[in-house]
Amino acid sequence: MCVLYVLAGINHFVHPQIYEEIMPSWLPCHSSLIYISGACEIVLGTLLVPFITRRFAALGIIALLIVVFPANVQMMLNYLHSHNAYLWLAILRLPLQAMLIWWASLFTKKKVIPV
Repeated sequence: MCVLYVLAGINHFVHPQIYEEIMPSWLPCHSSLIYISGACEIVLGTLLVPFITRRFAALGIIALLIVVFPANVQMMLNYLHSHNAYLWLAILRLPLQAMLIWWASLFTKKKVIPV
C-alpha cells in the first residue's frame, strides 16, 4: 500500500494533465489541488511504514480517498459523454474506491500489519 500511494503521488507531479482532465469544474485552483493531493499521497504513503504513524496515515488515506471521489465521478461522466471505450474502467474505479478505503482501514487496527 505504501508503494501504491507514493507512486500515485509522484504521478501527480510527473503527469498533472491526467488529473486536470478529471477535475470537476466547480472546484477552484485545479493545479494547486492536484499537487496538494499528490503531496498528501506521498506523505501518507511514507507514513504507513513506521508503526507509530501507520494509524494516522491510514486515516489520512481514507479521508483523501473520500475527498478525491468527485474526480472519479467526473472521470466517469467525461468518459460517458465522450463515448470513451474505457468507460467500463471509469465505472469500475468507483467501487474500487470503497475497496481502497477498506484496505486502508485495516491499517487503523492496533495489531501489526505488514506493509
